[in-house]
Amino acid sequence: MRRRIIREKVVQTLYAYEMTKDPIDQVIHLNLTGLNDNKDAFTFAKKLVAETINHGAEIDKIIKQKVANWDFKRIALLDRLILRMAICELIFFKEIPPKVSMNEAIELAKLFSTEKSGQFVNGILDAVFDDLKGSGELEKAGRGLWSGDGTPRVNKSNTKS
Repeated sequence: MRRRIIREKVVQTLYAYEMTKDPIDQVIHLNLTGLNDNKDAFTFAKKLVAETINHGAEIDKIIKQKVANWDFKRIALLDRLILRMAICELIFFKEIPPKVSMNEAIELAKLFSTEKSGQFVNGILDAVFDDLKGSGELEKAGRGLWSGDGTPRVNKSNTKS
């Protein structure tokens, strides 16, 4: 199963949780049921939902730093959820290349949110990525993630919308 489809389900699950505030296990059960046939997909989706929610306050602080002159609550809910998920992947999912997390988030914003959401999400994620890279907090491991000079392999021109 493609990770894009899994991420779509994760965004839908995060949205359902945000709207209902039902117990997360119940929301996961109701929204990720279609992934039960694929253990790896279900495990990834469940972990991404849980980590995004568990680190929500920490991730929101990062987002707020990037939109200092903007009321955080005015950011479209789906944009916030997609940003949370992508930043969670950047920080806590070491095996996923930053470029993948960023591109997937941009595409999800275009699919689920407003006309300008792809550009907005791209701008925030570029800034967050630069900060994480600059501070040494971006810890990625795995084949194809690092260039010869020890920096993450990310072609920022491919992340622009």
